[in-house]
Amino acid sequence: MNPVLKLLIEGGQLSTAQMAVVAGLSEADVNKHLEQLKKDKIFLGWRPVLDLSREAVAGAAVRAVIEVRITPERGGGFNRLSERLSHFDEVESCYLMSGSYDLLIFITGPSLQKVASFVSEKLSTLEGVLSTSTHFMLRSYKEGGFLIDAPEQASGRLKVAP
Repeated sequence: MNPVLKLLIEGGQLSTAQMAVVAGLSEADVNKHLEQLKKDKIFLGWRPVLDLSREAVAGAAVRAVIEVRITPERGGGFNRLSERLSHFDEVESCYLMSGSYDLLIFITGPSLQKVASFVSEKLSTLEGVLSTSTHFMLRSYKEGGFLIDAPEQASGRLKVAP
């Protein structure tokens, strides 16, 4: 496996200089690997991890998770409708799932009303969408592997009370 790809998967938030040290490569080589991963459309970009519950940004975005049941199409299965849904600006992520629903969609909007409007006017009216179930995110405790607003602990062990 490409050593830089392995570090991207396992290494969390390493800088290119740190990746170079860990992988035993020069920083220039790490950057070459990153460029090749971008060309191969494997590495799609860096993403910041934000605590959207902070007062300064709390009103900036409403996030929701939507369970969607759809009718698979002959010859295309779930792909065509899933790709169409993925092109909406409001959609952050769209996943094909197993279980009681077919797609899991994460969306962001400027207000509760805008998110509700997206679901009622754009999503649920599409041909092939059978049903939706919307869940609004109220608080994040962990995002992208990072604990949000967790108090520092002296040791990595949880305290046990009798």
